[in-house]
Amino acid sequence: MKEIAAAALAAAMFDPAGAAEADLLIARAGSRAVVQAPAENFTGSVHVEMLFTPAGPDRTSAGNVTFAPGARTAWHTHPLGQTLIVTTGVGRVQRWGGSVQEIRPGDVVRIPPNVTHWHGAAPDSSMTHIAIQEALDGKSADWLEKVGDEQYSAPVRAVVTPTASGPTAAQKLMGDVAPKLAQLTDDVLFGDVWARPGLSKRDRSLATVSALIAMNRPDQLRAHLALAKKNGVTEAELVEAITQLAFYAGWPSAVSAVGIAREVFNQP
Repeated sequence: MKEIAAAALAAAMFDPAGAAEADLLIARAGSRAVVQAPAENFTGSVHVEMLFTPAGPDRTSAGNVTFAPGARTAWHTHPLGQTLIVTTGVGRVQRWGGSVQEIRPGDVVRIPPNVTHWHGAAPDSSMTHIAIQEALDGKSADWLEKVGDEQYSAPVRAVVTPTASGPTAAQKLMGDVAPKLAQLTDDVLFGDVWARPGLSKRDRSLATVSALIAMNRPDQLRAHLALAKKNGVTEAELVEAITQLAFYAGWPSAVSAVGIAREVFNQP
């Protein structure tokens, strides 16, 4: 009986089903080849670094694809779809019959199976994305004709990118039509004051706030009142500016500014 148990234990030890799991496979950074994408399927300079390819029963592959400005894929489809994860730069993507859409770092694009589409970089920016797709009967893509310059240069549909607290005032006002102007409005008009050596940031903020009060620009004033506080202008000084400007810019502008100041001062 003991002999039988010992034999069974020995068999289990050498049974492949009970063998230790296979080692993890790690492809170290810098060890993977980066190759030029085939010219018949791409326009412009495109480089591909395959992150992994199917091994064994799995059928998923992923590549790190970098497009030079203006470079793009040809029209193509994927039998089981594709997912793009934008990591750097600004790009574009379009499905057949749809509008061209801008994509930026952090955006994830899911392309359904058998949907004709293309993707690439913006004209003035390179773009890198990770492309993930599955193969069906050994094929992960079907390539079609190239994207012409006229197709590539079609109007880009703007996408309002919300902040943590929702779309900004500029994005609500113009983000769907003029996204770059909305960005500049947020970053420059609302987000900063002119950097000039003759005045400190505090004094420039006070001058900006005074001008916005006089012109009765409530949306811009709201942002610049908050910025003025960050730049060292006290609430008492801002209230005094509003009071003084009532005599120069009119009571309606001053009363409107008081309402905006109340909102800003009550913010945590």
